[in-house]
This record gives sequence, C-alpha cells and structure tokens, in this order.
Amino acid sequence: MLGGTGWVGRFVCAELAQRGARVVAVARGHTEGLRCDRFVSLDLSRASAATTATLLHEESADVVVNATDAANATDGWDRTETELQRANVALVEQVLRAVRTQPRPVRLVHLGTMHEYTPVDFGVAVDESAACVPESAYARTKLAGSQAVLDAASAGAVDAIVLRSVNVSGPQPSRASLPGKLVTLLTSGQVRLPIADAHRDWLDVRDLARAVVAAAQRPGVCGVVNIGSGRAVAMREFVETFVREAGFPQSVIEDLPTEVRGYGGSWLQADVGRAVDLLDWQPRWSLQESLRDMWTSR
Repeated sequence: MLGGTGWVGRFVCAELAQRGARVVAVARGHTEGLRCDRFVSLDLSRASAATTATLLHEESADVVVNATDAANATDGWDRTETELQRANVALVEQVLRAVRTQPRPVRLVHLGTMHEYTPVDFGVAVDESAACVPESAYARTKLAGSQAVLDAASAGAVDAIVLRSVNVSGPQPSRASLPGKLVTLLTSGQVRLPIADAHRDWLDVRDLARAVVAAAQRPGVCGVVNIGSGRAVAMREFVETFVREAGFPQSVIEDLPTEVRGYGGSWLQADVGRAVDLLDWQPRWSLQESLRDMWTSR
C-alpha cells in the first residue's frame, strides 16, 4: 500500500486487513492506528525504481495500490510545478518500472482524480469517455501519472487500473483538507470560511476504500473507472448538511466574501456506471451518514 498513512491510504489498509490480506504500508512516517502487518518508512518521491522493486520482491507483493498524491496533509496543498511533477508523475513512472521487473504477476491499482477531466457544463455527468484537458497544474500532473499507467497497461507491460475519484468525506479527515478544516472550525463553534459557488460529487472515504479492494480483486480489468456517489451537491448544501448532522444551528455558518480556488470547474458529478458493471461496486454511505461520522470521529 503506497501512501498508506494518508487519509485514503489508511482506510484502504483497514479494508484490506478486514478482508484477510497481508498489508504492507509504505510511507515516509508512521501514523497512529494504522492497520497493517508491516510498515516500511520510505520517501517514494525520492526512491529509485530499483529500491521499490526490491521492496516489492522481498514482500512477495501481488497487489500494489498507489494512493500517493502531491497534495497531502504533510506537504500542503500549494505545491510548486517541480514538486507536483516529482510526486504525481516521476513517482508513478518509477513504480511502473518496479512493477514490471517483478518475477510474479502484480496487480496495480492507481488512484487518480476526477479533476483530470475537462470541466463540463452544469448538469453533465462525467463518464470515462470525457475529454481530459484539466485546468490546474495539480490536475495536469495527476493526469500525466494516470496516463503513464494506462499506456503501460495498454502495451501489456502491467496489469493495471486507474480509479478516478471524486472528493472524499467521512471519518478522520486529513486536517488540511476541506472536510478536515470544517471539523476544526466547527469544534470552535463557528464555520467561518468562503463557500464556493460550485457543485461537487462527494464520496465517503470508506466507499473509496471498498472500490480500491474491488479493483484489486479483478485482475485483467484495466482502463479508467470513475468512483463517486453519482450526485453533485452545492458546496453550501455540503457545509449546511455537515453543520446539521453535527447538531449545530445553521447560524454558526459565516460565508466570507473571498474568491475560492479549485482544481476544476464549478460542476462535477461522476457517472459511475462502469464501476457498477466492472467492479460490482456502488456507494453504501449517504452524504448525511458520511458527514455525521466525520464529526463523531474527530
């Protein structure tokens, strides 16, 4: 499990462990409560392909999940172009080289983002055939990493799938993410922040972990699969739902008149039909349940 201590990575480790898999979590630093059989401290963004290949061979890995991301709680969301390239592209390329050298078949599940797609008009559900011309440097580098995986799979060099995920919510959010910031703000009794005039598809982190495991268990299923709830929610509704599920009055919300930056357009809703068909997966947790658990797990 590469990026095993991140928000998504921790839940993927837990889901794999619950299914009886032997889990090796790889990240720079350990985190409390991580469910794994072994933890390996390694900065994957600076490791060589040979180092990663040796690790995979020593652990007899048959599945590799790459949940690394340049935008993370440790490094922050504002990254330079060089940092984005190193973590979102070069790291993926070295993982691909490491996987290709293994003497046994290895299934690779790579986590991309729905922001890799071109922004679409209001009301359009984005399926896997949509064009990919992202607007931000973050999304462009995520696309380059995903494309490297898709190219290798298309050439028959690896058995790999790319899961393009929407934004996640749910228990134990990263403090640097919007959900994590909401938890921190509401703990103080007030949500004072700019609320974007945008609609986003939100998925519980546990549902994303289930999708990763479903993809890992289906060798030979390749290409891109969108993972989301299939429903776009106005950002104001998202914040108001969180406040309500936490048991607070709406009066604690104060919308600051500040421009909000994002990684994509003002509308994002995933078409998850391919996930249903190929992975036999669909979300279990409603937005209300996800946001309620996000508060109670603080």
